[in-house]
Amino acid sequence: MTTSEPTTAYVWAWSEGALEPVVVGRIDVVPGSGGPDEQRHTFTYGRSYRDAPGAVPLYAPELPLRRGVIEPLGALRIAGVLGDGAPDAWGRRILEDRHADRAGSRGQLSTLAYMLGSGSDRIGALDFQESATTYVPRNVDPVPLEELMTAAQRLEDGQELTPALSEALLRGTSVGGARPKALIEADGRHLIAKFSSTTDTGPRVKEEGVAMDLARRVGLDVASTQVITTAGRDVLLVERFDRAPGGGRRMMVSALTLLEEDEHFGHYLTYPELADKIRATFTDPVATLRELFARIVLNIAVGNFDDHARNHAAFWDPVTGLATLTPAYDIDPRPRVGQTAAQALAIGRGGERESRFAVCVDAAEVYLLDRAEAQDIVDEQVEIINAQWDEAADAALLTKRERERLWGTKIMNPFVFQDA
Repeated sequence: MTTSEPTTAYVWAWSEGALEPVVVGRIDVVPGSGGPDEQRHTFTYGRSYRDAPGAVPLYAPELPLRRGVIEPLGALRIAGVLGDGAPDAWGRRILEDRHADRAGSRGQLSTLAYMLGSGSDRIGALDFQESATTYVPRNVDPVPLEELMTAAQRLEDGQELTPALSEALLRGTSVGGARPKALIEADGRHLIAKFSSTTDTGPRVKEEGVAMDLARRVGLDVASTQVITTAGRDVLLVERFDRAPGGGRRMMVSALTLLEEDEHFGHYLTYPELADKIRATFTDPVATLRELFARIVLNIAVGNFDDHARNHAAFWDPVTGLATLTPAYDIDPRPRVGQTAAQALAIGRGGERESRFAVCVDAAEVYLLDRAEAQDIVDEQVEIINAQWDEAADAALLTKRERERLWGTKIMNPFVFQDA
């Protein structure tokens, strides 16, 4: 770490219904805890926040409201609820480009440098600042969608960005995921605009659009989406569900945080572990587990096996201490080698993860369902997807050739019916 790397950041948060944030506490790098990718971070609540009437913890299982330094759980390098607010692969790529002289090579900025350099319109209800007394949002004026697309493509192509284009991308650095994207507002709605990538081997934007639409059609609680064409390129608009009407923000935690795991080991997590957490700490666990099961079935039906723990999240209520599943998001059909595929998270308690409906039905009891109920969910989804495929494909602007290549390969691949 160079001498210019930050060692402290202040956490600001929006309480339920609030339009302005308050300073909550401080993140500190543990001296001598390693290089930029290895540093360990502690958190300390500020006295003014802790002693204020109505003060609540950011996330009680990790950061209970108490005095003193709080270490991250287990082998975590930073409390998960704080790490959830940090930029992911795409945001880090933008920041590394902006700080190329300081970083030297990609991936060498510290966690706090990513947090303090990324845009303030981040997912959830937290932001990170250099000051404990003055909140200065790192936002930029609205930029036309075409300019954002140009900037994203130039960055992917390895071309140097002008200061104006680099600044235009800054706002979207705080959003998770690896694909090119930006944050925009339109007609009072807060949207994530997802762009095609130079590495795409097919119409990935439209494929995600049709998968999200099919999820809605089978009855899942899913983020609202729309596929549009701008400057001859496809864009998927995803309406944010972490923003309340009138400008408030909603506190969220990822499944990675719920299960107290570091992102480097997230592939060891399972749906049964998440199901157990839902039974213990969620509102309406029976209905939530049915929804989770239905999401797993839909992921299999549309070929989304990138269903890792960062792609599931919950709203956190600090007053009740209970969580509520957020709408589904990032349902993205993935390329596969041959017909076989496996989900990122195991479906059954024995580690079964093959992308087949039969695996889901066999694991029904994990989700408080009997086999007949589980089979009914599978059958209903298959029926709706078959019946409404053309309508969903039309809405996603898929051409005749594109939908022919997608159907039976990524979506409704014959493998999903094996042993069903």
